[in-house]
Amino acid sequence: MRSSVPAALGALVFVTCLMAVTGGQGFTPAPPAALVPVAAAAAGVAAWQAGRSWWPLALVAAVVYPSLVMWPPLVVASYYVGTSWRRTRDLVAYLVVAALTMTASVVVGRLTGGIRETVTATPANATLMAAGTVGLPLVFGLWIRTKREVLAAARERADRLEREQVMRAEQARTQERARIAREMHDVVAHRVSLMVLHAGALEVRSRDEEAAGTAAMIGDIGREALTNLREILGVLRSPHQPVPLSPQPTLGDLDRLLDQTRSLGISVVRHDHGQARPLGATVERTAYRVVQEALTNVHKHAADARTDVHLRFLAGELQVEIHNLPPRGADLPSPGADVSRRGAGPSAGGGAPAAAGSLPGSGWGLAGLRERVELLGGTLQAGPRADGGFGVLATIPAEAAA
Repeated sequence: MRSSVPAALGALVFVTCLMAVTGGQGFTPAPPAALVPVAAAAAGVAAWQAGRSWWPLALVAAVVYPSLVMWPPLVVASYYVGTSWRRTRDLVAYLVVAALTMTASVVVGRLTGGIRETVTATPANATLMAAGTVGLPLVFGLWIRTKREVLAAARERADRLEREQVMRAEQARTQERARIAREMHDVVAHRVSLMVLHAGALEVRSRDEEAAGTAAMIGDIGREALTNLREILGVLRSPHQPVPLSPQPTLGDLDRLLDQTRSLGISVVRHDHGQARPLGATVERTAYRVVQEALTNVHKHAADARTDVHLRFLAGELQVEIHNLPPRGADLPSPGADVSRRGAGPSAGGGAPAAAGSLPGSGWGLAGLRERVELLGGTLQAGPRADGGFGVLATIPAEAAA
């Protein structure tokens, strides 16, 4: 749209120059027949290029107005002077030159005589022509320039305020991330480090081979937790710097997770259904986290309950189901009884209250899992079972995007 404006302006100036009454054949003495089209064409071309440089248009106006009284080039040139020049002395200089041009037109009119002298050479007509061809376009150009400057200043101020707001938000976010990292380091890392140290001491001092093996496993798990915690702290402290992360677990690491659970005395059985095939890293990582959270809930609420892990490789999705039997000694629900407070589910799923000395829970494990699965377009169901146990079923699309 903007590219066609200069050409349209040039065409308009050309046509208007041809239609200018004082430059036509109706005045005496009449100008040469070929002079009017040539002058109009020169004015049109100069107006076409006025957006880049208005000097050629001003020169054309200074020539054609005194000789032919073609006013369109002078109007357009005055407008561009108002939008371009900012210094007062430059504007005064232009007005002086314009006044000389108008005076030259009056002198030429008086010298040539005829109708032109009657129409354009009188003081009243000359003043009216000066106001219409120089004054009004110049004032309009000054107003347009001032409006553009005000809008540009307002836009710049809005952009600056937006940048400052983004910087303040980023600064507050960085400070909050640093505060969280300090809290995690001072509290969680310290406690886990103490756990690893005590497990190492127990491994060295214990004379029972089974107890020493259990202590070694606890130490390995604690050190792995410290490694993961250090990675998280690195991300929190350096949000803009790439932090090297260890490989994320997938279904290939599931057996190691199950072995860790079995070493605590919990019977865990894995069942694979369908033709096993490699899936996307995000899908396998999500499935691993589902099993991990479910087994964590078993540790907390039903440490001696048999647990089954089912992996179903279907055509377009992966189903992960984990369900456990009720803990030993738990009463089975009678038909129609409320089972919402039985089984091995976490507090978020309505499981039984944790026994004394059991692991504390945040209550957000299943909620976080549900969000993780739904981000991939899947679903997650969790709740007590009719046999008094607890079950978790996650359905994850096999082609889920990362």
